Amino acid sequence: MSATAAVPAPIVRPLWQGRAWVLIGIVLSAFTLRTAVTSLTPLLDALGREFGFGSTMTGVFGMVPTAAFALFGVATPALAHRIGLERAALLAMAMAALGLLARAFVGSTGQLLIASALALAGMGIGNVVLPPLVKRYFADRVGTVSTAYITVLQLGTILPALAAVPLAQAAGWRTSLGSWSLVAVAAALPWITVLWMEARGRSAQARALARAHDDAVCVGDEAPELSAPAATTAPGRVWRSPVAWGMALMFGMTSLVTYSMFTWLPKLLIEAGGSPALGGSMVALFSTLGMISALCMPALAVRIANPFPIVIACMLAYLGGFAGLLLAPMHLTFLWVGLIGLGPSTFPLSLTLINLRTRTPAGSAALSGFMQGLGYTLSCLGPLLFGWLHDLSHGWVWPFAMLGACLVVLLVGGRLACKPRMLEDSW
Repeated sequence: MSATAAVPAPIVRPLWQGRAWVLIGIVLSAFTLRTAVTSLTPLLDALGREFGFGSTMTGVFGMVPTAAFALFGVATPALAHRIGLERAALLAMAMAALGLLARAFVGSTGQLLIASALALAGMGIGNVVLPPLVKRYFADRVGTVSTAYITVLQLGTILPALAAVPLAQAAGWRTSLGSWSLVAVAAALPWITVLWMEARGRSAQARALARAHDDAVCVGDEAPELSAPAATTAPGRVWRSPVAWGMALMFGMTSLVTYSMFTWLPKLLIEAGGSPALGGSMVALFSTLGMISALCMPALAVRIANPFPIVIACMLAYLGGFAGLLLAPMHLTFLWVGLIGLGPSTFPLSLTLINLRTRTPAGSAALSGFMQGLGYTLSCLGPLLFGWLHDLSHGWVWPFAMLGACLVVLLVGGRLACKPRMLEDSW
């Protein structure tokens, strides 16, 4: 028996021991990812009077979220590969907190736009890194954890829309906008803890390996490896996969419709005779219906081989809601907004399919970046085009016709995305 047999093997602290902190980080980060959007849109009419901007700039504010998400959807996979998913998540929350806080101190339209862009850039990074973090830490619970974080994401969309106008009336619009930075700060803390645990674990492992190495050298046996090469997966060209293109089209058209509604639903209802509070509450209702799909969709997606019938049902819900808002916006408003709120069920479906259509965390990160980068690029002109068509036609028929055309593209993308196959098999 070799003398080194008496040397105990180094104890390596597994990443799984930090799963609780990772789960907290994922949930709090998910809550943060839409606060910059729905805390602003109910106040755009009042901010337009404050800073002197009109419908065109309102459309620009509606376009900024998707533009930022598109840019950082493309850039984030390389960033995450360079600094790691956990550090990317921490960076995302830090940028979001800084941008959200800065919005409380702006003095002009340009400053408000820059602060919003900074917050949304952080949220764009967060959009991309959360799915591969689920894949890495919770591969055995993809459906459950996806349900949790998508539900909380929807909650983070609803509450700012509900609270924006009451907070502004009670404490001013600056407090209403800046208060959400506290959530982003809270979301950063678990990632700091995860990184500290990782650094401590690596340090302990390195010391244990060094002691084993020294003991082995003393007895003349072969020294153990001080580091093991990480397993790698050969990268593919994600844009070659029909899965990726289908996901991008489905996700992009869903986002285009969603952000057009976030931006213009309050304005549509105000022009029809409603109040700003009604506009804010309808944005909240629109977001609340997303909670239902967030709770149900991941569980359905993991059980249905081809969920394309869900995409068809979503398109029909959209069409019914659009027709109601166009023809009778102040009659059965809750019903029309409710139908439109069920339409974006393709959003949690897309996020769940990221992990169901990939084999590895690397594939998940690549698909997440491509889907969100291209998807948000396709959708970023939606709110601006919707407003431009409204100004051009002095009505809402042309804007809704544009959204109807986008639904056809969504249907085509859904067909490609839902077909049972894996990204890595075709990239």
